[in-house]
Amino acid sequence: MFQRQIEIPTFEEIRAEQPVKRELAAIKQERDELAKDVIAGRSDKLLLIIGPCSAHESAPVLEYVKRLSKLNEKVKDKLVIVPRVYTAKPRTRGVGYKGMFSQPDPEHKEDTLKGIRMIRSLLLNVIEESGLSAADEMLYPENYAYVEDLLTYVAVGARSSENQMHRLVSSGIELPVGIKNSTGGSIPVLINSIFAAQSAQVFKYHNYQVQTDGNPYAHAVLRGRVDNYGNDIPNYHYETVMQVIEGYQNAEGGLKNPAVIIDANHSNSGKRFRQQIRIVEEVMQNRSYDADFKKIVKGFMIESFLVEGCQKHDVVFGQSITDPCLGWEDTERLVLEIADKA
Repeated sequence: MFQRQIEIPTFEEIRAEQPVKRELAAIKQERDELAKDVIAGRSDKLLLIIGPCSAHESAPVLEYVKRLSKLNEKVKDKLVIVPRVYTAKPRTRGVGYKGMFSQPDPEHKEDTLKGIRMIRSLLLNVIEESGLSAADEMLYPENYAYVEDLLTYVAVGARSSENQMHRLVSSGIELPVGIKNSTGGSIPVLINSIFAAQSAQVFKYHNYQVQTDGNPYAHAVLRGRVDNYGNDIPNYHYETVMQVIEGYQNAEGGLKNPAVIIDANHSNSGKRFRQQIRIVEEVMQNRSYDADFKKIVKGFMIESFLVEGCQKHDVVFGQSITDPCLGWEDTERLVLEIADKA
């Protein structure tokens, strides 16, 4: 039984409440093109999706992106930085804190309408205060419409990459969409997801039958896998990436813009957040070793916040309440090192 609690306005109504100023829309459009140029190979820069595991409170996120903006000025000739502002949190067992979208105050009950409005306000402030536009995970495909005019990068998570609706909606997005390998790690499944997202589709979306042209910027994100015994198995190593290259090359019908982003956390690091530094260093070394590897590996996802580690409750300003993250000092050092080796 479904008990109706709050009627949610349409995405058109919500976006009309909180419109994007012309100058902010221009910033976002410029950032979109920079990100697309990396995925398409029109730019040699690396794409860096970086920020907290989940954005549970606006103030520390805005402080983080303001610092990131200053850092961006030092590395913008080598990197395209997109702050990670993830507002919906997938849960393996379906219970627990599900992110700002569902629970705008992590210590209080769900309030989706308040969450939607808070997210739009936060994403607008991110652009205004940092000059950077954000990445978010498309956990619930129908909700993407509430924020599509504010994002530069969209992620499809490991639990969602085999889902038909995620694939279909990705085909209509005009931004880079990073599709993670499923938790089981199958490369053929990942390639099939990318193929579906790059293909023209017809389906029902927000009470309409819609048609899409396909998204040529849909690409692979390697985040490690989990075996049948619950062990984390990394897939950022040279051999695994070369298997993805082979999968791209052998895809029936062909795929556009072969690209891989390495997620340095999750099952690649076993959620040992400081391992992200070592993982990035190894991948950068492999890029310098092999031209094919360098051509396809376009960047990284890194989990980072103001204070390293994590906490159960929101006590420490700028520390994650979900998965542990790198602290700011390590983040700054790592970003500068990536730029130096790019």
